[in-house]
Amino acid sequence: MQPVDTQPAPYPARLEIDYPDTLNRLTTALRLVLAIPILMVISLVSGVRPTVFSGGDGDDNRVAIAGMIALATALMILFRRRYPRWWFDFQCELARFAVRVGAYLALLTDRYPSTVERQGVHLEIDYPDVRGDLNRWLPLVKWLLALPHVLVLAPLAVACLVAIAIAWFAILLTGGYPRGLFDFVVGFARWSLRVSAYAILLVTDRYPPFSLR
Repeated sequence: MQPVDTQPAPYPARLEIDYPDTLNRLTTALRLVLAIPILMVISLVSGVRPTVFSGGDGDDNRVAIAGMIALATALMILFRRRYPRWWFDFQCELARFAVRVGAYLALLTDRYPSTVERQGVHLEIDYPDVRGDLNRWLPLVKWLLALPHVLVLAPLAVACLVAIAIAWFAILLTGGYPRGLFDFVVGFARWSLRVSAYAILLVTDRYPPFSLR
């Protein structure tokens, strides 16, 4: 008799960021200035001013764009029972790019965000089987079901900014990102990604766990 695997299946949206052994003090001190060109690029590509991570606390413009993306995807699932692969691939690559920019702004890496290479940011989203895995009506209420996560993530976003500020001073003094702060910031980004995959990208009906891990 074979043992039963009791481990839960991994969530359809996953994020890991490589922990850096050392970080450059000079580029850390000038990070906001150095990031201006790539911020302009992602602003033009996505139509929004990026926050620290995609899925973080944003402005009205960001909310409007995210709402339009979710609505367009919901209509495709509702009426056509389809999630075009090109649409999925574009959203995945845009999410990867946004998180690379976010990781750079959050001082998690010294590597300037690439528009092509994945670098040390490992973001994976599973392509959904629309007819087999997605309820065609659920996208109409996912935004409401996700509100508890939004209420929790809002104060966590503030805590994340405080953690980044503390890490900035720590890097200038020691050249390293405190591991506890690093894990917290990455955990916030991971949680935000899962909520985005559920309520905005609509790639899964599996409710996101309330967890940084």
